[in-house]
Amino acid sequence: MSLPLVGIPCDTRDIATTPFHCVGEKYITAVARGAGALPVLMPAFGPGPDAPAPAELYDLDAMIDRLDGILVTGSPSNVEPHHYEGTPSRPGTLHDPQRDNVTLPMIRRALDQGVPMLAICRGIQELNVALGGTLHQHVQEQPGLRDHRSPPDEPRDVKYAHAHEIELTPGGALARLSGMQTWRVNSLHEQGIERLAPGLEIEARAPDGMIEAVRVRNARSFAIAVQWHPEWLFWEDKLSIALFEAFGAAARERMARRARAVVHGRVA
Repeated sequence: MSLPLVGIPCDTRDIATTPFHCVGEKYITAVARGAGALPVLMPAFGPGPDAPAPAELYDLDAMIDRLDGILVTGSPSNVEPHHYEGTPSRPGTLHDPQRDNVTLPMIRRALDQGVPMLAICRGIQELNVALGGTLHQHVQEQPGLRDHRSPPDEPRDVKYAHAHEIELTPGGALARLSGMQTWRVNSLHEQGIERLAPGLEIEARAPDGMIEAVRVRNARSFAIAVQWHPEWLFWEDKLSIALFEAFGAAARERMARRARAVVHGRVA
């Protein structure tokens, strides 16, 4: 049986002085095993420091039209603040302008085309910025907000351990698909949503009021973003299982629609 195709935009990294396009294995595994889909890595073909974007190789609309879903991942890098008229980043802040130049327009176009979308950590921040919202660059310095960063210099299982509770919005999409009102999640972020973008609805908050999950209002398909990392050992977490299963089901629905459209000579 054919599997739906889920695009995962890549980060760009210099590894041993050589540029790479890469995606963390945990995201690929969660798409394959949790959503039951075939992961397709999308190069970050935005303009880079050494070359312009090869536009002839990367027609975003054509690529999105071939996909049944998009997973926008977390990353050590942050969205460049000029995209939301923020103050310049502090020295040493890691950015990925090539990724920004792909994901921000991709998010808007994918939503317009009704492509199912799940966004995680940096992904929820990209979604908020793409739709007109702003970000806190240092959440831990905001009055009333806790430090949401992971503990430094700890093993990975400690960094990804449950850190705090979230309260799901009553009657919201996450509450409906999971059947829960509260849950405990991990926390590995320094940046977070400041001003919520028009068109987004809050799906969960942390005890300090930090927005932890959103959905796109009136989306044509599944469109949810979370600030925590549900991909980490997703098979051990009830909410993560529900999230990826719902995303996978939406991707299969789009695949079926695209197949019917091909048979009838129409665009999905």
